[in-house]
Amino acid sequence: MIVVGGGVAGLTTAVLLAESGRRVRVWAREPAERTTSAVAGGLWWPYRIEPRPLVGAWALESLRVYQELAARPEETGVRLVDGVHHGARLAELDAWAGRVAGLRAVAGGLAARLPVADMPVHLAWLRRRLERAGGTVELREVTDLAAVPAAVVVNCAGLGARRLVPDPAVRPVRGQLVVVENPGVTEWFTAVDDSSAASTYVIPQPDRLLLGGTAEEDDWNLEPDPRAASAIVARCASVQPEVAGARILAHRVGLRPARPAVRLERQLLPDGRVLVHNYGHGGAGVTVAWGCAREAAGLASPTP
Repeated sequence: MIVVGGGVAGLTTAVLLAESGRRVRVWAREPAERTTSAVAGGLWWPYRIEPRPLVGAWALESLRVYQELAARPEETGVRLVDGVHHGARLAELDAWAGRVAGLRAVAGGLAARLPVADMPVHLAWLRRRLERAGGTVELREVTDLAAVPAAVVVNCAGLGARRLVPDPAVRPVRGQLVVVENPGVTEWFTAVDDSSAASTYVIPQPDRLLLGGTAEEDDWNLEPDPRAASAIVARCASVQPEVAGARILAHRVGLRPARPAVRLERQLLPDGRVLVHNYGHGGAGVTVAWGCAREAAGLASPTP
């Protein structure tokens, strides 16, 4: 069995498959630390992902796993962190919100203690867990899914699915963030308008602070925009004044794999082989990774 894609969706799916006894190889175009997943802020929260009727179950399954992983933060990269979603309202959320322990209305928004993944650490941990289960990761570029030599192929190619499937419904939503030294911020903050290309978020990691962000549709540019970076810092400083003078460590850009709805389904190829699709997670790849992986692993079994 071959899983195409080495980001959080591909590695998580491969882990569950390998731990179920399947012989799994991951074929990735680039190392995990260079994928969009490595750029992600890592905060658990359904964001820019459809279809809403299914997202809740995927996200809650992932929440359950992350809460367990948070008991070993140095190993897994996952911690539970307090914070506020400014402008969010319980009445505007779906039924999943009622199952998030501690999610509550506060002045100006919703507060909760939620998982935050340090994505480079988490991706490295996923790879180690996969290898302990007998799986492997190979750097190989796939140009034709139907030509991958395996009885079962799982497509977790993210934005790459646009070309591989091909699926023109997959489109980039460019996200830019600024990494700064943490001046002592311990809680996350978000103020996100899904209809805007600009957002404000502050996410503390163990050794740094992530400031964001942008959501620019159909923008393929991976180069940081200095003007956007300055605007990000200014927006974040209006919320957390202490970040205004924080030393900038890095600029990051990632392309979220947006789609009108996540594609999570089993396809039978003309020669009888099985192709399972698990892509199109938009801005919530981390949030739904374990829920989608569990469903994809079930679809990849001989009798789904």
